[in-house]
Amino acid sequence: MGPVLRISGHGALAITLKGLTADQTAALVTCIRSPQIGAGHYPAPISLSSRECAVDPVSELVLTGTPDQLRLLFPLLAREPRIPASIAQAIESLLDNYLRSDYKIDCRGKILDLGGRTHIMGILNVTPDSFSDGGQYAEQGAALEHAREMVFQGADIIDIGGESTRPGAEPLTEEEEVNRIIPVIERLSNDLRAPISVDTYKSSVAKKALAAGASIVNDISGLHFSPDMAHTIAVYGAAVVIMHIKGTPRDMQVNPVYGDVIDEIMEYLDESAAIALQAGIGRDRIMIDPGIGFGKTLEHNLTILERLDEFRALGFPIVLGTSRKRFIGTVLDIADPKGRIEGTAATVALGIQRGARIVRVHDVGHMSKVARMTDAIVKAKHQVPSTN
Repeated sequence: MGPVLRISGHGALAITLKGLTADQTAALVTCIRSPQIGAGHYPAPISLSSRECAVDPVSELVLTGTPDQLRLLFPLLAREPRIPASIAQAIESLLDNYLRSDYKIDCRGKILDLGGRTHIMGILNVTPDSFSDGGQYAEQGAALEHAREMVFQGADIIDIGGESTRPGAEPLTEEEEVNRIIPVIERLSNDLRAPISVDTYKSSVAKKALAAGASIVNDISGLHFSPDMAHTIAVYGAAVVIMHIKGTPRDMQVNPVYGDVIDEIMEYLDESAAIALQAGIGRDRIMIDPGIGFGKTLEHNLTILERLDEFRALGFPIVLGTSRKRFIGTVLDIADPKGRIEGTAATVALGIQRGARIVRVHDVGHMSKVARMTDAIVKAKHQVPSTN
């Protein structure tokens, strides 16, 4: 994205730039002061400020205004010879991505219309050792029953995982992972209308899961662990959730360090999206997940939630997975993951307000109500009773 770093805000937006030359900065000031965007009015329709970046000695420029005001600037930037066309186009693309809300994801013919409401991804761990519900649904009958129950409670997607990726987890063999998930995927893909997602970072497992009827691959490595993953997904015409992780599940929580956690995650996800697109996965089949809890400290996780809206600039719908995670237990002093429902609800509500389109949760019944209420407040697109 060149010098464009990020965009954030509610109402008035702030576009942050870094790396402009003095001449380019002067040209930007000239455009802002142009009569076409209301120069001479007080307060100024668009303001420009500078600040020193905490992790980089190069100063940042912050361009602030409403979306309509900022759009008036684009034709001026395009005609300004001192500003490269790539910079003007990047700023415009950044704003378009940030404001976009009409996402529709193609899951092998099953369409998720994410523009109307937040969607719920129900977690189905068919593992004996997951951090929250390990062993509870390892038996096939229990797994099938729970999946049907989650759909009844409001799940739009069922995400099936056969390998625990909790902090410190050891890798599972392909054979064992396949034996756990394939029978469940085969049954549910025939029984349910909801798309089936497979939670795996192994392309060989993903291939068998897609052949069994899955239509989404949820890859915690963001297409980085398995070189053939993107190609496999493209061949099957499946959708993908590309997630950020620092390290591997075995070592990801061993002192994770970032310069700017948001910038580094965005760079990683942008690279993952490029891998997906180059392999032939369409933009309408890509979702992104900042990877709460995957190589992050408590402070990192809280920062991601606070600044979640900045990931909208990448131009893909955001999937948020905070359900029952350790950072919630740390804040609330709750050791039992099943006791973190209220904390999860707070993160889901804030996440939706910040731009999450899909929330990945264990407690579907509770979180579908949280999502519906938050949608009514934030998006005002649902029909709600006219009474109190």
